[in-house]
Amino acid sequence: MPTSYRPPVQRASVAPPGFSGTDGREADGQAPSTVVAPKPPRLLDQVRTKLRVLHYSKRTEEAYVNWITRFILFHDTRHPREMGRVEIEAFLGDLAVRGKVAASTQNQAFAALLFLYRTVLEIELPPIDAVRAKRPERLPVVLTVEEVRRLLAEVRGGGGLHRLMADLMYGSGLRLLECLRVRVKDIDFERRQIVVREGKGEKDRAVPLPHRLDAALRKQVQCVSDLHGKDVAAGHGRVWLPYALKQKFPNADRELAWQYVFPSNRLSVDPREEWSGVGVQGSGDEAARVLRRHHVDESNVQKAVRQAVLAAGLTKKVSCHTLRHSFATHLLESGSDIRTVQELLGHADVSTTMIYTHVLQRGACGVQSPLDRL
Repeated sequence: MPTSYRPPVQRASVAPPGFSGTDGREADGQAPSTVVAPKPPRLLDQVRTKLRVLHYSKRTEEAYVNWITRFILFHDTRHPREMGRVEIEAFLGDLAVRGKVAASTQNQAFAALLFLYRTVLEIELPPIDAVRAKRPERLPVVLTVEEVRRLLAEVRGGGGLHRLMADLMYGSGLRLLECLRVRVKDIDFERRQIVVREGKGEKDRAVPLPHRLDAALRKQVQCVSDLHGKDVAAGHGRVWLPYALKQKFPNADRELAWQYVFPSNRLSVDPREEWSGVGVQGSGDEAARVLRRHHVDESNVQKAVRQAVLAAGLTKKVSCHTLRHSFATHLLESGSDIRTVQELLGHADVSTTMIYTHVLQRGACGVQSPLDRL
């Protein structure tokens, strides 16, 4: 009786024990598996990683990534490894000649490209001979005491916070972001001083706390405490911590001492933070990002000062930084030592502070014009 035909059974080949046929390496008796090499990070991701490892600021990161992107697009998306001095000189020259950018802008673009080649790609560049804009030497805009009084009287908005921040920038000589980043722990009411943490150049310094702002700041700290209590009760109450302090002190980001003195009116997510399972829960397998209460956005304060300038009828070009210039100049006018002013401003070199001596009465204003003698 004929038997039905049975096709041969296809058996999977099994590699000998302890051997993986995929890459020829021993697998300790385990079943062979295909090793998929991870994709190398993209160039801009490498740039961001290097900047964060070296503790560059968020603003510097944004600026450098923007300039590197513009450099690549300028040369039709060629990879920087394929380019060098000629392409860099062409890009910088185009910025100066066709773009007519300021010297500081061109220098920032040059610094971004140097960082890309030297730090990220580890390629040493030859001397760059590009058309470079010369940085002008300008005198700072300084207000008189009466002009400062008129300006501060017109600062509105933020439920009084904008006026308090403007007072603090003038009374303590703070930069705008230094003022916004003051935390509760940084104010020492007993010693009447404020400690500026991680200022320009990653330097700490102490500045005076104006006696006139003592009561207002105490009231503001109490408001921060009440707001923080509500956030904690709602399951939030976290604040951004620098560097690895979150790992060293896991609960510090929910303590009152680390909260910003000038908090934002809404919770937000750090745009540089990776996805995390901590914080607000997402739906399904979707991870949630940590909601924190950041400080007030600087643009709100800048707008309030700009509106105050117009309301006060000032004709000078005034910004938030003008209050810091006025702080230094008025201290020198009152007889303060220039070295003391240098320390209060956080200047690394006294020559930077010396620029304020040019706007004192001993400068051009202290010389009688020969026309007045006729």
